[in-house]
Amino acid sequence: MIEKALTLSPKEKSQLIEVLLMSLDEPDIKIEEIWNSEIDKRLNAIEDGSTITIPYDKIF
Repeated sequence: MIEKALTLSPKEKSQLIEVLLMSLDEPDIKIEEIWNSEIDKRLNAIEDGSTITIPYDKIF
């Protein structure tokens, strides 16, 4: 497999490297679920008025 990869053109090698690197960065489903739940909680709190927001220009 490696010998065949070494015969690829520079463009093909670059594409292969990108695909391989992206495959290492697969999201953890449990963490994604936790973040999605947190996002929903925060959005609901903003929409129902149970939290106070601060405008960006007041913070910086």
